[in-house]
Amino acid sequence: MKSFVALLAVVAVVAADVSHLVRNPEADAQILKQVADVLPDQYNYSYETSNGIAAQESGALKNVGSDAEAIAVQGANSYTAPNGERIAVTYVADENGYQPQGAHLPVPPAPQEIPEYIVRALEYIRTHPPKEEPIRRV
Repeated sequence: MKSFVALLAVVAVVAADVSHLVRNPEADAQILKQVADVLPDQYNYSYETSNGIAAQESGALKNVGSDAEAIAVQGANSYTAPNGERIAVTYVADENGYQPQGAHLPVPPAPQEIPEYIVRALEYIRTHPPKEEPIRRV
C-alpha cells in the first residue's frame, strides 16, 4: 500500500502543471520615464518602460460650461508583440468617437458602386411614392 501511495505521489508530481511557477521576463520591466500633468480642464501624460512599451496622451475640455461640454483626447501607444512585430497606435477620441490608426488594424474595403438596377429602383420609389389608404375599421 505504501508503494502504491508513493507511486501515486510520483505520478501526481510529474503530471502537475507548474507553468505558472515560471517567471515571465515581462514581469521585471522597469519604468524608464513617467510624466503626468493634470489640471482642472486639461491633462497629459507619457511613460516608457524597459520592455519597449511607450504611451502618451493629452486631453482638454471643449465647450466648457455649455450643454455640449466634452473632452477631446489624442494620444499614441506602442509595444512589441510576442511575434516580434512593433505595434503602434495613434488615436483621437472626441465627439466623433474613438478613431484609432495603425498599420496592423484592418482597413475597410473601398466603397462599391451602387448597381444600376438599384439606382433605377430607388428613383422609381422616389417618383412614385405609395398612396395613403384610409384606415378601415371592421
